Amino acid sequence: MTSKTWNPLRLDVAAFARDGGYFEGSWPAQALTRFAQGAPECPAEEWPPVQWSVTGEERVVTGGASQWWLRLQVRAQAQQTCQRCLSPVAVPLEIDRWTQFVRDEAEAAALDAEQEEDVLVASRNFDCKEWLEDELLLALPIVPMHERCPSPVALKDAPPEAALEPSEKHPFAVLAALKRKSGTGSA
Repeated sequence: MTSKTWNPLRLDVAAFARDGGYFEGSWPAQALTRFAQGAPECPAEEWPPVQWSVTGEERVVTGGASQWWLRLQVRAQAQQTCQRCLSPVAVPLEIDRWTQFVRDEAEAAALDAEQEEDVLVASRNFDCKEWLEDELLLALPIVPMHERCPSPVALKDAPPEAALEPSEKHPFAVLAALKRKSGTGSA
């Protein structure tokens, strides 16, 4: 590794990988606008910063050109809305991913079909902040939920006794009770 100073907003990927570069830092979650978009209101002091690091590596391939790889490690907390109780939920996110960088789009398309790891085109002005934000968005859960909601979930248009704690009552039991109460149940 070298002691060279690297700019994560304008990174020369090939040089960083060749030098075995490394840097780390943190950004306020609200500074990642796409990541923060749609999050429920959360005071800045309650939303921990996004911690990250990037490591570069050049891998020598027998009989071929060297490969450039970057490892992105991220720890963050997404502020989302629980889809069960509709109250805010903090979702911890951890990313540890290697990405290969190649010289052009054609090489990226060919390799992307062959391997599991992500493949991107190298640049002399690569924006690691944008890359990190893309990875955070991909890591978000499709249906964010509390492990256990802080308050019982009330069913819309149901009598108050039909409120249920998801882990305690089965939804079909509540429907059966409603059906019996309305007198449409079969004997």
